[in-house]
Amino acid sequence: MKRKLIAFDIDGTLLNSQKEALASTKKALERLRNNGHLVMVATGRSRFLAQPVLTELNFHNYIVCNGSAAFLDHKQVYKHLLDQEQLTAFVAEMDQLKIDTAFIGMDAMRRHSDFDVARMDEAMRSFGSHVPKQDVNFKNQQEIYQALAYYDDTYEGFFDEKYPALRFVRWHEKCVDVIPENGSKAATIIHLGETLGIDRSDIITFGDGQNDKEMLAAAGVGVAMGNATADVKDVANFVTASNDEDGIFHALKEFALI
Repeated sequence: MKRKLIAFDIDGTLLNSQKEALASTKKALERLRNNGHLVMVATGRSRFLAQPVLTELNFHNYIVCNGSAAFLDHKQVYKHLLDQEQLTAFVAEMDQLKIDTAFIGMDAMRRHSDFDVARMDEAMRSFGSHVPKQDVNFKNQQEIYQALAYYDDTYEGFFDEKYPALRFVRWHEKCVDVIPENGSKAATIIHLGETLGIDRSDIITFGDGQNDKEMLAAAGVGVAMGNATADVKDVANFVTASNDEDGIFHALKEFALI
């Protein structure tokens, strides 16, 4: 059997609606590894927020911060930091608009402001986290892989042309990720495949959210979970059962990979 690179989103994909990994998912991952495939996470979370899942499910390979960093066997092999000049200008505008921002380093996250803590809390709780501590100097003291801007679709597309070095990817109705302009899970997955000599046709991706659309479309086979939104399913090659209904296990069985 030809070796595959198989990448999984975390929230809504590897984890069910109770934020737990199904027994069937754990079994599927073990069988994939035993069959010689490269199994990895591709998440919008930073490494420290992903760590509990990485540890529980025995992942040694992972893409974090929506593609801004990648690790193989726990060693960092890729990083793409945010443009500091444009990030500083963007944050100044957010402050003027009274929109909260937060910054993500590899192992820590801090918020810059506290205009609407309830809005931040709603977004962070959606994946089992909490509002980060405030530190207005954090951005200038750490390598920043990703930022968060807590605004709804009122500002959708509003900042794209103004900050061409930044890219805005919605993951919650009240929050967007801010990542490097040409950064994405998809780009980093394809880059790793090329580095490892794995053809794009042998890359399989699983996801459910807006920040998964590109990696589903770019892979040889993109699998949308049954709980994905309609537009995510539209770009996928295959739609499986939901994250509560053994979707990962069923798809991999269908592909005869486990």
